[in-house]
Amino acid sequence: MQKVLAAAGVASRRVSEQYIVEGRVRVNGTVVRELGRRIDPENDLVEVNNVPVQLDTTKRYVVLNKPVGVVSTMADERGRADLTQYTTGYEERLFNVGRLDAETSGLLILTNDGDLAHMLAHPSFGVLKTYIAKVSGRVTAQDIATLMRGVELEDGVIAADKARLLAGQSTGDSSLVELTLHSGKNRIVRRMLAAIGHPVLELVRRQFGPVSLGTLRPGETRELTKVELGELLTISREVTKLDKAERDAERDSARAAAASESSE
Repeated sequence: MQKVLAAAGVASRRVSEQYIVEGRVRVNGTVVRELGRRIDPENDLVEVNNVPVQLDTTKRYVVLNKPVGVVSTMADERGRADLTQYTTGYEERLFNVGRLDAETSGLLILTNDGDLAHMLAHPSFGVLKTYIAKVSGRVTAQDIATLMRGVELEDGVIAADKARLLAGQSTGDSSLVELTLHSGKNRIVRRMLAAIGHPVLELVRRQFGPVSLGTLRPGETRELTKVELGELLTISREVTKLDKAERDAERDSARAAAASESSE
């Protein structure tokens, strides 16, 4: 196990051995203290200091600050600038998690981990995303309350999980609004702000789940930190447990219904 942890970049082999002896390593939820323990990197779930570890070293996770004018695809049939220019330096075949429209800049995650990508991109899993929007006009406290309460759109009512006016940034011509929501609907931030009378002038996504854009400049990439990846894996595994529990409940309910029908 210490060899696998070292290969995964957790720590050196010697330090990994120390972690194991100190009881800081869990395998499938159970603390393991034996230094010779064998594990299956493809199936065993390993945590160090309660943080999940990705043991598959072929998986790659990259953060991109997508510039305005770049479409969120690996090949654009209309010949527009796409994401391939940011993936050529990686040996792995990376793809984007979700999308940002061409006129929106900010945080995109590029990966070759299909399971994690599915979880992060699916709106039902509720991964929060934070945007900063420069909008037309002076945004008021009532506008912020409306965003939190819910905005009626053509595809239903959408409410922000969080919304605030950035202090000192509102003038007669424009305002800066920070908006956090889990909805993955197309152009949702632009549509919500337009619906309350403040169309977006500029829009940037600053955060995706636990991953923050930080000081990354437009067009730059970086690898996820071990902490960021661990937090994403934690979300993924919790979602997997919840999904399994729901599927088990549906199966048990179906069996109970079938048993009831057969006894009648």
